[in-house]
Amino acid sequence: MKIMNEKKRYFITYSVLLGVMILIALIGPLCMSTDIYTSDLGRALQAPSADHWFGTDKLGRDVFARIIHGMQLSLGMSFSIVSLMAMTGTLVGVVAGFYGGKVEMVLMRLCDIMISFPGIILAIAIAGVMGGSIGNAILALTLVGWAKYARIVRSLVLKVRGEDYVTAARLSGASPFVIMRRHILPNTLPLVCVTAGMDLGTMILEVAGLSFLGFGAQPPTPEWGRMLNEGRQYLQMAPWLMVFPGVAILLVVTVFNLWSDSLRDILDPKQL
Repeated sequence: MKIMNEKKRYFITYSVLLGVMILIALIGPLCMSTDIYTSDLGRALQAPSADHWFGTDKLGRDVFARIIHGMQLSLGMSFSIVSLMAMTGTLVGVVAGFYGGKVEMVLMRLCDIMISFPGIILAIAIAGVMGGSIGNAILALTLVGWAKYARIVRSLVLKVRGEDYVTAARLSGASPFVIMRRHILPNTLPLVCVTAGMDLGTMILEVAGLSFLGFGAQPPTPEWGRMLNEGRQYLQMAPWLMVFPGVAILLVVTVFNLWSDSLRDILDPKQL
């Protein structure tokens, strides 16, 4: 009991930190009067100061304001990608595990094909073919990541579909849709939620990676990976252009990883 209470305290602490980040991402851009798109070459590459906490970039734009706006974009893209991956993979996994036979074979072979390729490499290839944009980056990472959820959910469904309450539902005349929605899907949600939570930090890194390579957000969009790419040529004369976006990515990914670990402990107390 003492260990469980400690785990709950960790979960609450990390949830508060996560909530603060989400709150900053939502209301931070609304509280700023600084124009993050207008160039002012007279203020270009100014070091951090009281007027510009994180300095300015090569076009004189405030780096702090762009990082705050970039947090909204990065979190929004990550939540969108993870949600789409989880929903698609859960649907495929439930159908494959429940019906079995040829349906399961076709869907699982498709999953095997997707998993056999290195994820980020395949995402780069897909985004490169479709062209660099936020929407294409979301679609590329979704296409790469759904298969993992499908395999996880399918394994759970195979275990659950033989339970007595599922058999009783079938004998009572319940339709396959009702059985999947009421009896099978709820048993898969805890593990799906934990997996999704662990993927949020990873998605922030992969979104930043695609944007850094030019396959994600395009200028002048203030995305962290794109900001790193723009600042790398000024690393010696203006290191803040890479330091502050890099620190932002590090902090957000760390909080997400700690939160997902604590969520796993709460939803799966057998690990204690």
